[in-house]
Amino acid sequence: MNMKLNNKGEKKKRNLSCGGESDRSILRLSYGVVFLFFCLMLYMWYFLTVQREDVINNPYNARLDKFSERVERGPLVCGDGTVLARTETDGEGREVRVYPYGSLFDHVAGYSARGKTGLESLANFYLLSSHINPMSQAVAELSGRKNPGDSVVTTLDRELQQAAWDALGDRKGAVVVMEPDTGKLLAVVSKPGFDPNRIEEDWEELVAGEDGQARLLNRAFQGLYPPGSVFKIVMALEYIREHPDDYSRFQFDCDGYFEWGDYRIQCYHGSAHGSQDLSQAFANSCNGAFASMGLEMDLESLERTASQLMFSGGQPLSLPLPYSQSRFDMKAGADEWEILQTAIGQGTTQMTPIHNAVITCAIANRGVVMTPFLIDHVENRAGDMVKTFEPQEWGRLMTEEEADILKTLMMRVVTEGTGSALRTENYTAAGKTGSAQFDTGKESHAWFTGFAPGENPELVVTVVVEEGGSGGRAAAPVARSIFDVYFSR
Repeated sequence: MNMKLNNKGEKKKRNLSCGGESDRSILRLSYGVVFLFFCLMLYMWYFLTVQREDVINNPYNARLDKFSERVERGPLVCGDGTVLARTETDGEGREVRVYPYGSLFDHVAGYSARGKTGLESLANFYLLSSHINPMSQAVAELSGRKNPGDSVVTTLDRELQQAAWDALGDRKGAVVVMEPDTGKLLAVVSKPGFDPNRIEEDWEELVAGEDGQARLLNRAFQGLYPPGSVFKIVMALEYIREHPDDYSRFQFDCDGYFEWGDYRIQCYHGSAHGSQDLSQAFANSCNGAFASMGLEMDLESLERTASQLMFSGGQPLSLPLPYSQSRFDMKAGADEWEILQTAIGQGTTQMTPIHNAVITCAIANRGVVMTPFLIDHVENRAGDMVKTFEPQEWGRLMTEEEADILKTLMMRVVTEGTGSALRTENYTAAGKTGSAQFDTGKESHAWFTGFAPGENPELVVTVVVEEGGSGGRAAAPVARSIFDVYFSR
């Protein structure tokens, strides 16, 4: 009898045990379902709040054009009220996008026919949103009229844009003007360009590009050029990092060329610079000094520095418009000729003007890069604020000490070296010139990148003039014109 009871008791315990294990499995499953539900809700919140505008404004979102059935596309304006683009109605009742300044803001303002580019694409969501008061919206809906779209106020400065445009003249090239401590893009010029008012009429000709002008290419953001001597900024930074205690003791005797085995690197126009320390070699843009420097460098360390400065292989640039990635391809174990060429900004290295400007901004801003941006704020038709865009720190490219050393080197370029075109009593300036060879029998591309005032930078200007020759003679005067306008106001 006792044995039977014991058996029944044991069975009951086993059943309870099985039941407890089953309950725990159900509980774990319940927790898992609740957790997944929580994750789904969190994702939906992130999607509807953080990503909402990016998703709606995606160029592949065809439904965004439906907004235009209810909203008249708003204007693009500068901070001073200058209208860059507005919507008008023609005699047949059709909406027409009008660009009062024609080609002046072509690439940066963009166009909204045949697709959308520039700010017309970047600000598409805001331009097709309307924040007039609800009563006015209701009246417009009932009467069959469209609501007026919001105004997008850009960071662009009309006077600086005009100065950059005029200074570049009829030459091919690009100009970028930025505030180093905020990241605001004040001017973006790319030539040759197009008239956005005639984009429909000229489309086939622009796309065919039979004249080889590539007018639709935004050279400021998408033009890839050999950097030439402006790459010596990167080389100088790497040399300082490898020789933190004795970089100032660098010495090179320049006879106008540098020979290494069967290879020969010549200074610009064969200029013999004589005895050069690092500061003098940088100011005079001595190819021989930097070629010899390149042969001594740790190529793995140089590659890391280039990567940190956002060349290919590093963290991508954070830019408001489509851009090309600058290239630095040299690896450890490269042959001597590749090293010599890369050290003076030739070889396979390529760079965009906007990238050059961003690195220059880091130097001007004590090593910190602010995220470049083009939209200052959005306001409704009545002028009430809808949304503001504040400066954001992107990251640090170099230490404060490194930035200060490079700033001193760049100031000497103007006071004693190849940047003499920027010498003036009205302000101090700092910069680096460059002349980049790109094709046999053709003139070099001319570069300048720099800032002013030298001690406390307010403005960064980067210029490339295609086939302009000397950076000091062709590109630096363009920057001088922009600085002159800025500091005369």
